[in-house]
Amino acid sequence: MDFLFIYYAVQLLAGLVVFVTIWGWLPVDNWWVRAVEFPRIQIMVLGLTAWLGMLLSWSTWQRKQWALFGALSVSLGFQLRMVLPYTRLWKKEVQKAKDKGDGQASQIKIMVSNVLTPNNRTQDLVDLVNQKEPDILITLESDKKWERALEAIEPDYPYTVKVPLDNLYGMHLYSKLELIDPEVKYLMIDDIPSIHTQMRLPSGRVIWLYCLHPMPPSPTEADKSTTRDAELLMVGRHIEENNQTAILAGDLNDVAWSKTTRRFQRISGLLDPRIGRHFINTFHVKYPFLRWALDHIFHSACFTVVDIKRMPSIGSDHFPVMTTLQYEPEEASIQEQNAPTTDSKDIDEANKKIEEGSVEGEKVSMEHAEERTEQLKNST
Repeated sequence: MDFLFIYYAVQLLAGLVVFVTIWGWLPVDNWWVRAVEFPRIQIMVLGLTAWLGMLLSWSTWQRKQWALFGALSVSLGFQLRMVLPYTRLWKKEVQKAKDKGDGQASQIKIMVSNVLTPNNRTQDLVDLVNQKEPDILITLESDKKWERALEAIEPDYPYTVKVPLDNLYGMHLYSKLELIDPEVKYLMIDDIPSIHTQMRLPSGRVIWLYCLHPMPPSPTEADKSTTRDAELLMVGRHIEENNQTAILAGDLNDVAWSKTTRRFQRISGLLDPRIGRHFINTFHVKYPFLRWALDHIFHSACFTVVDIKRMPSIGSDHFPVMTTLQYEPEEASIQEQNAPTTDSKDIDEANKKIEEGSVEGEKVSMEHAEERTEQLKNST
């Protein structure tokens, strides 16, 4: 009886993995489809468990078990293909930084922290910043309470952009490096900001920094992923069209292996320092098995990576993450060979998604978003 229970339970698990994999291929943006892109690590673990479990009873298989095993193998291969790039088994997309003999003059440390608005452990983040001394701190979900708490670090961070909101989409930027003409923009939704600024590196080179936190697809927020996808693709298209040297960071409410994030990389040409290294799973702090990477950093090919680490919990549902990059323009031509390439299909799909995600057809380009942002400023 116990053997039969395990026998059928393993097949049920195999069928579930196959079903979820096929479900995720549906070409729709509804949250109940796009959500299965998130737990690919967990699906892979369950798939491997089912695959090994089925092998133990292969001598008793009939035609339907062979068919199920074949479908499970294909599904597992797909899940592995999505996940393996974020392990040491894959070729690194970003090279390890070289010792340039100038101390840390060529380096930039960026910390991203979704603080969780109701979280009251503000001092934990202040202490972490004082300990790790990032050059850039980006906070998401930060309101007036967090803004007041972070005044303690402002003597070391003379350049700031503050957008305190109590709708879970507040955003603050603190910088030791000079910010040039920073702007707060509302690309898709009128109460969800993003920060766009030029920034002067210690070397004197001026680059672009984009800080994003789009709305996730979920039953409690957006029914579809359309506006999230459109916001990311709009910025990616803008970076490519203007041939910008850029860093994009934030809580994207998406995983690196999703079709949208991969398309963003192909369009923008930005690199992911996690590829060929390891997962940086930042959400959810309380559930280790149900954890994936929502907090990201992408950058142009003129940067190499010194380090990328998940930081200790500050009481939020996200772990902070800190990435140290090094400006090495001499490596750009080499690293560009590792960058994913785009094609006309990517461009067409991105334009279509941006059009769909625009608010009543008004914001279909960065320029239109700027016009709408100015209107919002004037109305307040």
